[in-house]
Amino acid sequence: MTELTELFSVPPLDQGLRASLREALDGKAKPVGALGRIEDLALTLGLIQQTLRPTVTQPVLLVFAGDHGLTRSGVAAYPTGVTVAMVDTLLMGRASANAFAKVVGAQVQVIDAGVAADLSDRAGLIHAKVAPGTKDASVEPAMTSDQAQAALLEGAAMARAAIDEGADVIALGEMGIGNSASAALLMHRLAPAPLADCVGQGAGHSPEGMARKQAVLAKAAARSDATAPLEVLTQFGGFEIAMMAGALLGAAKAGAPVIVDGFIGSAAALLAIRLAPDARDYCIFAHASAEAGHRRMLEAVEAQPLLGLDMRLGEGTGALLAVPLLKAACALLSDVAELKDILEAAR
Repeated sequence: MTELTELFSVPPLDQGLRASLREALDGKAKPVGALGRIEDLALTLGLIQQTLRPTVTQPVLLVFAGDHGLTRSGVAAYPTGVTVAMVDTLLMGRASANAFAKVVGAQVQVIDAGVAADLSDRAGLIHAKVAPGTKDASVEPAMTSDQAQAALLEGAAMARAAIDEGADVIALGEMGIGNSASAALLMHRLAPAPLADCVGQGAGHSPEGMARKQAVLAKAAARSDATAPLEVLTQFGGFEIAMMAGALLGAAKAGAPVIVDGFIGSAAALLAIRLAPDARDYCIFAHASAEAGHRRMLEAVEAQPLLGLDMRLGEGTGALLAVPLLKAACALLSDVAELKDILEAAR
């Protein structure tokens, strides 16, 4: 537990450079504030990296994969075998996340957090399986307390390893059939929010499928009254969600910005922030998902996403599409002329 307590002790963001960063931004060759939220993003990156010249040159996307026992009760429109198929697609470099990563210059790492299949023969896969999928949270806790803690610590280790190898920003992605159901339950307790406001289509449902999903999640919520973050994770979480939360905390402790993806990624961020409130300052929320409940979840962590593209795929695709905005924000501080020099040349 000592190691976990250390993980939760994320330091508050040092605000010492705020005035200097704002002065630098206001002094660029443009009207003050003319670049709006890109200026705010530049300031945030400067504070996280503690420099007047932040950089985003080696973004790394960590894609955590896991399966959910809730799928046995019918919360998903696809079978769990799709998780394995998509892990293989990611490893082949043919998933949407791979395509977007290539465009924005990001490295993709795929991690088996808890896939319900033996993937030990997959080359290129990072093997960190806690268990072959969670239990069915509608009838019993999704995981043990020890498993929850192990997943958090493993995620933190993954982020630290990427940073040690040169990553200057961590993007979070996931793959797991049924994980929007787990994320809805986490949001329900940790936002908190009425369960009906948290349940959406996930990977796609018929009206009958949605009714079944809502009924199963209501049964799960009625089974436990947990509200403490670690207990909520134990009762309702997924191994990939836990590892994303751990990765966020590990990156924050290392002083690296973290790009949060959509609904499931934001559930992991919500968990991390409830465990360590100061971790919020290291988060950059990429986009507003089309998944029901995401905007309310963003409100719960006082986040204004960079993009609104009506996406709901996951995999970290939205996080990747935000990378060029981070690079542009860095370039504003490093490459744009000073207004005083322009005015002097005009005399």
